[in-house]
Amino acid sequence: MSTMRMFYHPDRDSLDLASILHALSDPVRLRIVQSLAQSGELTCGAFGIDAPKSTLSHHFKVLREGGVIRTRMEGVHRIVSLRMEDLNARFPGLVQAILTVLAPKDADGDLKSDLG
Repeated sequence: MSTMRMFYHPDRDSLDLASILHALSDPVRLRIVQSLAQSGELTCGAFGIDAPKSTLSHHFKVLREGGVIRTRMEGVHRIVSLRMEDLNARFPGLVQAILTVLAPKDADGDLKSDLG
């Protein structure tokens, strides 16, 4: 018999602006959110962040308990996704505005385009 690890995720209606902003207040956590915004879902080990596993686990927990990400088990892998629909329902445009500010800019300050 296998036990499934349950993760705490706040309900959409209980998402709190202060908790979300706290979760987004760290550069590593912002990188995680940027990666998820670009990739959709990723396993916990696919972020390419050079930090101890315990440190990354802490960052994922802060983001998850703040309501920014969702974590689910798929076999032995933890799959992480951005709760964009829930976040937009509670705070329309908040995460997109933050991602826009963080987006790479060219020398003129315009958003870089991958369309060359």
